[in-house]
Amino acid sequence: MTRGLITRMAGVLIWTEAARFQEMVRFYRDTLGLAPRSVKPDFINFDWGGVRLSVGVHEGVRGPSTDPLRVMVHLAVDDIGAAYERLAGAGAIFTRPPEAEDWGGQVATFADPDGNTLQLMQLPT
Repeated sequence: MTRGLITRMAGVLIWTEAARFQEMVRFYRDTLGLAPRSVKPDFINFDWGGVRLSVGVHEGVRGPSTDPLRVMVHLAVDDIGAAYERLAGAGAIFTRPPEAEDWGGQVATFADPDGNTLQLMQLPT
């Protein structure tokens, strides 16, 4: 009886303002090294086997996030130490270096140019 049930996460969409869009594109594409699936003048989409992370322009969004902890995007990595070093070297500013969690994984926290909170997450093996 699965009819009508939510079966998986389709993706996350991060809205930004037009003036900040190119900075957000450079961050997700160049700093994080994500490969775009589709690119439009006001929208970019990244895809991992059907799970999408998108950044788009919304006329109702102004300036950086005023509550950066409201939504947190987790980005899975196999080697959090290497990912941390690469991203820090590319200009990502971490507020929390890689640390072990009591559930067995590790996380490191940083923000995108709009101030949205992102975390690298290495799941336990």
